[in-house]
Amino acid sequence: MLRAAWTLIADGTFQEHLTASLLRVGYGLLFGIVLGLGLALISGLSRIGENFVDANMEVLRAVPNFALVPLLIVWFGISEVPKILLITLAVAVAIYINTFSAIRSVDAALVEAARSFGAGRAEMIYRVIIPGSLPGFLVGLRLALTASWLSLIFAETINAKKGLGRMMTDAREYFQIDIVFVLIAVYAMLGLVSILVVRFLEGRLLTWRRAYDGD
Repeated sequence: MLRAAWTLIADGTFQEHLTASLLRVGYGLLFGIVLGLGLALISGLSRIGENFVDANMEVLRAVPNFALVPLLIVWFGISEVPKILLITLAVAVAIYINTFSAIRSVDAALVEAARSFGAGRAEMIYRVIIPGSLPGFLVGLRLALTASWLSLIFAETINAKKGLGRMMTDAREYFQIDIVFVLIAVYAMLGLVSILVVRFLEGRLLTWRRAYDGD
């Protein structure tokens, strides 16, 4: 396994495929976070928005991600668009579900206190709703990062010429078990890095929150 890893790194194959996968995940995360947050705010702050958005997002969550692959190929062909869109949808659902739930779980006493101090709607959203829903968003972000790597595997079955999923498919077809183990280790490391990133953000953004820390 170590020899296979060194060979892939030495000839530049690994770096080339990893870069392609990171770009797809990066774009998918960017678009998915923006979409998920936007829909969560629309749905969480408005009953009309909730009636229009929430049911559709719940249906989308119930549909297996890989089941969307044929539809995306029919609609968008075999370009980069369906690959990035598949990751975007997975990320958006994870962000939406957790952020929406967090918005609706904000302490009503804090909202009433803000109103009693004369806070307008915009100030209340900025001062109360967003800070109160931030922990839920970060939970969603953790799940979204995991979902993005899982979706990448399915996305790179759409005629991808480069990417970790392409490497995995080729290794499976040619019975290159050592490369399969290398790629499994890479996916594990990427997942670990994703968790560390979210924990870093939690440490920076949630310093105000008093909670049980396990001691």
